[in-house]
Amino acid sequence: MNVVVVESPAKAKTINKYLGPGFQVLASYGHVRDLPAKDGSVDPEHDFAMEWEVDGKSEKHLRAIAEATRGASNLYLATDPDREGEAISWHVREVLEQRRALKGVAVQRVVFNEITKAAITEAFRHPRELNRELVDAYLARRALDYLVGFTLSPVLWRKLPGSRSAGRVQSVALRLICEREAEIEAFKPQEYWTVEATFLTEDGNRFTARLTHLAGRKLEKLDIGTAAAAAAAVAAVEARTFHVGPVERKQVRRHPQPPFTTSTLQQEASRQLGMTASRTMRTAQRLYEGVDIGGETVGLITYMRTDGVQISGEAIAAARRLIHSRYGERFVPDAPRVYRTQAKNAQEAHEGIRPTDLFRTPDQVAAHLSDEERRLYELVWRRTVASQMESALLEQVGADLLSGDRQVTLRATGSTLLFEGFLKLYREGRDDAEDEDGERRLPPLVDGASVDRQGVTSEQHFTQPPPRYSEASLVKRLEELGIGRPSTYASIIEVLQDRGYVRLDRKRFVPEDRGRLVTAFLTGFFEKLVQYNFTAELETGLDAVSDGRIDWRQLLRDFWQEFNAQVAQTKDLSIKDVVTALDADLGRHFFPDTGEGGRDPRACPTCGDGRLGLKLGKFGAFIGCSNYPECRYTRPLAIEGGDGTASAEGDPNVPKKLGEDPDTGLPVWMRKGPYGQYVQLGDADGGDKPKRQSIPKGLAPGDVTLDTALALLALPRTVGTHPESGEPILAGIGRFGPYLKHGSVYKSLGAGDDVLTIGLNRAVDLLASAPGRGGRQPGRPVGEHPDDGKPITVHAGRYGPYVQHGDIRATLPKGMVADAVTVAVALPLLAERAAKAPAKAGGRKRAAPKAAATKAPAAEGKAAAKAKAAPKPKAAASKTTTAARKSAPKAAGKPAAAKTAKPSTARRKPAAGDDR
Repeated sequence: MNVVVVESPAKAKTINKYLGPGFQVLASYGHVRDLPAKDGSVDPEHDFAMEWEVDGKSEKHLRAIAEATRGASNLYLATDPDREGEAISWHVREVLEQRRALKGVAVQRVVFNEITKAAITEAFRHPRELNRELVDAYLARRALDYLVGFTLSPVLWRKLPGSRSAGRVQSVALRLICEREAEIEAFKPQEYWTVEATFLTEDGNRFTARLTHLAGRKLEKLDIGTAAAAAAAVAAVEARTFHVGPVERKQVRRHPQPPFTTSTLQQEASRQLGMTASRTMRTAQRLYEGVDIGGETVGLITYMRTDGVQISGEAIAAARRLIHSRYGERFVPDAPRVYRTQAKNAQEAHEGIRPTDLFRTPDQVAAHLSDEERRLYELVWRRTVASQMESALLEQVGADLLSGDRQVTLRATGSTLLFEGFLKLYREGRDDAEDEDGERRLPPLVDGASVDRQGVTSEQHFTQPPPRYSEASLVKRLEELGIGRPSTYASIIEVLQDRGYVRLDRKRFVPEDRGRLVTAFLTGFFEKLVQYNFTAELETGLDAVSDGRIDWRQLLRDFWQEFNAQVAQTKDLSIKDVVTALDADLGRHFFPDTGEGGRDPRACPTCGDGRLGLKLGKFGAFIGCSNYPECRYTRPLAIEGGDGTASAEGDPNVPKKLGEDPDTGLPVWMRKGPYGQYVQLGDADGGDKPKRQSIPKGLAPGDVTLDTALALLALPRTVGTHPESGEPILAGIGRFGPYLKHGSVYKSLGAGDDVLTIGLNRAVDLLASAPGRGGRQPGRPVGEHPDDGKPITVHAGRYGPYVQHGDIRATLPKGMVADAVTVAVALPLLAERAAKAPAKAGGRKRAAPKAAATKAPAAEGKAAAKAKAAPKPKAAASKTTTAARKSAPKAAGKPAAAKTAKPSTARRKPAAGDDR
């Protein structure tokens, strides 16, 4: 037997079909162990020795892998083809070696870039050893992140109360956002005017030209700075006649963009689809792992964590055939396009992100995908095909309109698309509005021809500050600076929002005051750590480790020596020193000079002669008066601006109207309650309570549109019908968050699944691993009982498979396979079990209580809970629960023992996702 280990059960299921009966494919469910969240897990004093701990959720998966490996011929580690995948394989091997499960087993590494039968088969023909350099790079990165977090965060907690934590790369990304906000606040807009005139050619064609020269001098952007100057310029144009000067024509080619990398996919998905980086990666993961198409699970795109832009020769050939058949020979370039990665610190040489089969068009697979999956697949498909298409050909035209005295000149520009080329299929999105003059169409113009001037207009403008970062522009900037890895950008952005350091407002990042305080503190006292070039150099060092050019421990030694010295310098740092530094740095933000009659923005509004400044309290920062305690004026830090007032647009406490429900005409609101933000249909001033739905974690309030709110309010929704039971599967949001419900079984949804878009295949997979009430799984129907016609089902129980009829359950004999159970097999087992079990109220049969009492101490906690609910005399109930409290663990026994005198109030805690 050959054992194969992959990360996810979905991937395991697909690969098992491809490999056949000689292989057993098991899932590790991601990383199986990590550094314990405690000080000392990385020990610099002993050459950065690392202590690893198996995750509690991973233990059962590791046991299954170890059990399967013992006695196997080969163990193939087939995790993802990047550093994280290499690290997971290394962890699995290390744990199995420690458990002595690899005796006589050959361990090999297998990598593939796409989950297709051809790719999998080819990969297993060429296994290799674990790449030690990639593992070392992972160890160095994990140790760096741990050392920064566990060393710097306590400093923040002590010196900057209210702060949560700091990370190596997140802190630099936060600095980018905060510095951009400071630029915006310091920006002073300047007024300027433009003057345009409309002309008619001799053929009656109309076009527009902009004033570029006045009084024989070329105008700069800000030269016309007032309305009076603009009026004078308009008069100068109106006083003259014009003719066409030299006409410049040139043809330019626009070349297609290369296939997607992780970074460019996140950018374009943000620009064109409005998807966050984390949602983009989750959706791409599902497309990579495969979807059910015609009864076969097929991986639709190649691996989505990559810096590479090159694609295989087979894919290029397929693209050229597709382009020829769909668009014609003219759209196929003479030679295939070959792209090369430009990033200096690009990771492993993976392909760019592309469809596994280009002839599997978006229209063909749309019926099998969710809306998000379909849109993202179409984006990848279009980009890949366009990357092999012919360049677009444009003719750019520019002409000067000259006055007779040559004192006034206007410029007309435009372009004509001569050949669409790749633009027929794909146009790249833009982060911000750009000058569209080049997109204008001009009529035919001839040098020296006279033109008839029509109207002349002027328009007022103001210079604009640099825009706040969107997800796309932030990802682009991080990549340009060489900070972090593209595959980590989604988690970086998510962490910044979860910690309350930034928020999304109209899809732009706005730093919260907490985030600005952290940035100011780190910049003031750990300046080098948040320097862009220092972080980029660390990334370069990590890449050198993965190439085998630097020893990973030496990299850590060099970093730790300097970083530890910086931390040591803060030991004697007083809170007063911190406040003084932060007050000086952020004063302009919190106390902006509005220019109102010379009023001092720091003057205390209560006592008049006190000076307002930044203060640090037990629960964080606030604004207070220097005359404390005589003057007790305080106010919270501003949400926007520095005058202490909250903007309704940016304040989450102010209800925001998203629009109206087209069916009922009722307003749809987004509000904030004690448990977070939620959407609401209608107002609360009527007799009926309006319908409400909480916003799930991971969905930024700034991303909630009217359509999203209506979809949330329509929950729970029917995902589909379960293929085995025929019962509907519902998706909704309950008191414990998003969940799936199938019959009486609930399954909470994790961060990787969207309650609004999760599909039937994914739901069935999740429910297959979901414990239902009492730990039951959805059963497989066996047949009907001859006595009452009720169904007999077979289940995978906690202690082995069993059959069930009504409330009677009978464990299968040892060695009997659940799939072999028929009605004839089940009837004697059920009859034997029914005869042994004593009757209970309501006709339900159970095993004797004594059997349950012999289980682990946790069962005694359950017995105590039952005693609490049973209608016994008060004294007896107290005695039972006291005994249970003494013998049961605290987590199980204490709640049950606390309240035993009121059996009628005993309630079962709902399962995760239970919405009752």
